[in-house]
Amino acid sequence: MKTQNKLYFYLIASIVFLILLAVAALRIGVYDFNGASPFMVLVKFLRGDPDLELSDKYVIWDVRAARIIMAILIGSMLAVSGTSLQGLFKNPLATGEAIGLTSGATLLAAVAIVLGGYFKQYLPEMVQFSLTGFSAFIGALLAMMLVYRISTSAGKTNVVMMLLSGVAITSIGFSVTGFLIYLSKDEQLRDLTFWNMGSLAAATWTKNIVLAIVMVVSYLVLLPKGKALNAMMLGERDAQHLGINVERLKKQIVIIASLMVGTCVAFSGTIGFVGLIVPYILRLLFKSDYTFILPLSAVLGSVLLLIADTISRSIVAPSELPIGILTSLIGGPIFIAILIKFKKSL
Repeated sequence: MKTQNKLYFYLIASIVFLILLAVAALRIGVYDFNGASPFMVLVKFLRGDPDLELSDKYVIWDVRAARIIMAILIGSMLAVSGTSLQGLFKNPLATGEAIGLTSGATLLAAVAIVLGGYFKQYLPEMVQFSLTGFSAFIGALLAMMLVYRISTSAGKTNVVMMLLSGVAITSIGFSVTGFLIYLSKDEQLRDLTFWNMGSLAAATWTKNIVLAIVMVVSYLVLLPKGKALNAMMLGERDAQHLGINVERLKKQIVIIASLMVGTCVAFSGTIGFVGLIVPYILRLLFKSDYTFILPLSAVLGSVLLLIADTISRSIVAPSELPIGILTSLIGGPIFIAILIKFKKSL
């Protein structure tokens, strides 16, 4: 009970910090509300104040608030997917990028951007408007299915084979994406470049609703898996002796992680290293106790991406710095630190 109370304390403190951060992010931007506080403008909008100008309504609700919520949702899902994959593979380098999910999503998104004009008119109208995002989602699922098929034999999944398959698929995916970039026109090239670097500029409330549904469904499955992932740290055989259905756990985590990564890439492009940075920081505080790391990663991922997005849209205002650049600048040194730590332990 003492451990559970400790977890609740950290969760509540993290959520309060996230709320304060969201309020602060709401105030940051180049748009002038005629001297009024952006937070008070949002309150007036929620109250339905008829005197509120349309431009103020649009900026505060459809631009800033929608973008802040998208940062919270995507940051949370990327962190939880990375944490759960690392716990499953017992490897701090295992993320959606490592098993090929991100490259698969990026590849089909690039196909939709460069070649979509040739077949777009034959698709249903609803699919036409979200072809790139839908393609990214399908790409992540196909990559997951291929990796899982290669690494599974006689109903058992070899974790090492899964990681190696992910490396191979990532290499192929980025090679084909590079070829499509070579073939692309100027406008397509700009879209591809921006997509590969990641951005939350296209945030809408419709996308946020989809992300929220995916997150709730995924968390109902993943967040209770802390004790099972702790058991996996002892090895698959010992986990089975403790009553863990190892193969079922592998399937659930890989499928749900693919769903989350695919949905995030579909709406925001490639945002790397969030699933690497967050669990690494939490392991420094809580070792490898996934009953703490897994739920806290859901909040800390939101905090990290919200900070990165706020910086990206303000550091070169009124222009925007792609958010993937910032997360890579943070994640690269941490990745090197993990490698150095591994080297010393060998």
